[in-house]
Amino acid sequence: MKDLTQGPITGQLIAMAVPIAIGMLFQTLYLVIDMYFVARFGDAAIAGVSTAGTAMFVIMALTQMLGVGTVALVSHAVGRKDQAEANLVFNQSVTLSAICGVATLAAGWVLGGVYVRFMAADAATAAAGSAFLHYYTPGLALQFALVALGSALRGTGIVQPTMVVQVLTVVLNAALAPVLTAGWGTHHPLGPAGAGLASSISVTAGVLFLWIYFARLEHYVKVERPLLTPRAAVVRRILNVGLPAGGEFFMMFVIIGIIYWVIRGFGPAAQAGFGIGGRVMQALFLPVMALAFAAPAVAGQNFGARKFPRVRETFRAAALLSAVLMLVLTLVCQWRPQVFIEFFSRQPEVVEVGATYLRVISWNFVATGLIFTCSGLFQALGNTWPSLASSASRLLTFVLPAVILSTLPHFSLPQVWYLSVATVTLQALTSLALLLREFRRKLGAPPEQALTGANRPAV
Repeated sequence: MKDLTQGPITGQLIAMAVPIAIGMLFQTLYLVIDMYFVARFGDAAIAGVSTAGTAMFVIMALTQMLGVGTVALVSHAVGRKDQAEANLVFNQSVTLSAICGVATLAAGWVLGGVYVRFMAADAATAAAGSAFLHYYTPGLALQFALVALGSALRGTGIVQPTMVVQVLTVVLNAALAPVLTAGWGTHHPLGPAGAGLASSISVTAGVLFLWIYFARLEHYVKVERPLLTPRAAVVRRILNVGLPAGGEFFMMFVIIGIIYWVIRGFGPAAQAGFGIGGRVMQALFLPVMALAFAAPAVAGQNFGARKFPRVRETFRAAALLSAVLMLVLTLVCQWRPQVFIEFFSRQPEVVEVGATYLRVISWNFVATGLIFTCSGLFQALGNTWPSLASSASRLLTFVLPAVILSTLPHFSLPQVWYLSVATVTLQALTSLALLLREFRRKLGAPPEQALTGANRPAV
């Protein structure tokens, strides 16, 4: 366990964010590696894997539900120096991860093909996406175990073991992808199916590695069979914090799904360009997302210890760091965005769609960083419902206008990108207003305001 209630906050954020970013970078390489080898099978294969990959947002929504609740409650317990409570929350999280994993496996194999066929631009795209998702479903199911274990560690201020496991699993995926996808050495390329299988095998290995770490080296929280029995009160507390955060990611899934649906008339190349651009954007966001993942642990421990000025300082430091990073990324995407797309495809139409997407969408990077930061602080405070309300505002302002635009005679792809920029900016302002209100409710007046009020003469 690492005490985050003492010492410089900016240094603590960076110290946690760096290994988180490294781990997330390697985690993202799962999809990049898959996309790189799948690209050899043409635009339909790229579009199929990209379309099927949107199902991962549903899993991310569910894992966020589990992970956010676990980090918040464990960090609060650590701040109060209550090890028994932290351990109980961890064990209940492990139980929930097993239940969610089994449900994901069943739903993915039964409904995955139906979903891909509905979203795909043509039959070839649907076939590629269905094959990929069928073999990737076990990996998606095991994500819950990874999140339960990693989130408990993050709540205690420990992030290095998770990073090491993520690096090892990606190295394994990088070794398996060319063999299973492209047929290196075997001369039996499996195409998109091989990409999904390589990822599932790698995730399985990651779960085993992290489980061994817990069994042999972790002592602050550990698996105890009596504590695995579901306890309704603890489960409700985890879900009360986690469900709204999961709802946020589910709304992202809806928004991404709507985009794929409204642009399907432009063909597989358009879906492929958008898919590649989206993957590149996710990779670019990693440093800021790492800060957003570090903030709940730092602020959460200080909130549990009732050191409220340090909670406010965590927000200021994280917001400033994310704004600077996002501004740099915006300038990069304004300069030569096509370089990122050409790494995966040289098809002119694919490159044009992907590069235009990155150039336009980069104007909302700073706003997105603020949204990430606010979301992390909501998690730290143990109330993620305002964050869900903020995401819902974007769902309302984006989905209906996007569908209407798609029915107009002169509809074009950049119109969707510009609409996204406007709605993300509005969401960032909404998140900030809601967070400041939550600060007033849970932290009271800032010290300078409290001092001013105390010194104000009576009238």
